[in-house]
Amino acid sequence: MAEKILDVKKLNVKLGEEEIIKDLSFQLEKGDALTLLGPNGAGKSTLLKVILGVLPYTGSIEKKKGMKIGYVPQRLPFIKDVPMSVREFIKIKEQSEEKIEKIFQSVGFERNFLEKQIGTLSSGQFQRVLIAWALVKDPEVLLFDEPTTGIDIRGKETVYRLLEKLKKERNLTIVLVTHDLSVVFKFSNYVICLNRFSSCKGKPREILTPENLQSIYGEEVKFYKHHN
Repeated sequence: MAEKILDVKKLNVKLGEEEIIKDLSFQLEKGDALTLLGPNGAGKSTLLKVILGVLPYTGSIEKKKGMKIGYVPQRLPFIKDVPMSVREFIKIKEQSEEKIEKIFQSVGFERNFLEKQIGTLSSGQFQRVLIAWALVKDPEVLLFDEPTTGIDIRGKETVYRLLEKLKKERNLTIVLVTHDLSVVFKFSNYVICLNRFSSCKGKPREILTPENLQSIYGEEVKFYKHHN
C-alpha cells in the first residue's frame, strides 16, 4: 500500500483582498510526480510556498510526521553577482565535505566543479547547483518552481533527465511547476490545472484534452499543443 505523505483539503489562500487559491484538495503519495499547470498568476508558486509553510492559508494541510521538504526556486539572479565558489555557496548548509562531494556527483558534476565561481556558471549549471543545494538535507519531497526558466533546450533536457534519475534513486516525491507539456506526459503521474481554482486534476493523458487546455490557457493553448 502506498504511503500518503501530503493531504490537502479545502485550501484557500488570500494575499490581501485578492483570492489566489480557492477550495483546492489533493493528496500525494510517496514517489508521486505532480505537475502544476496554469497561466502566470494562477497560484502555482503560491501553492509551493504554502506547502513550505511560508504563506498563510485556511483549510487543512496534513504532512507526514517529520517529513523534510526541499525547494528549488525559479531563479536566484542576485547570487550570480556574489564573489564565491560553488563550494562556499553549498557550505552555507553546514554539511561535511564528503556529503557535499557525493551530492555533486549525483547531479553530474566532477569534484573540481566545486571550485568554480558562481558568477561563471551557465544557467543550466547553476540550476543543477540549486538542485544539489535542495538535496543536502535529504528531503523526501522536492518542490520545483519552473526549474528550466531561462535555460536553453539542451540545458532543459539535462535538468529533466536529472530529476527523473534522482526521483528513481532516492524514491523522491516531486511537485513541479512547468509550462512544458512534453515534460508533463513523460515525467508526471498526476496533474493539477490551476487558475486560482482547480479546473481539472488527474492523470495527464486523461485530463490534458484540448478542451481542458483551452479552459486553462485560453489563446495560449496553441503554443502548448506544439509541445504535445
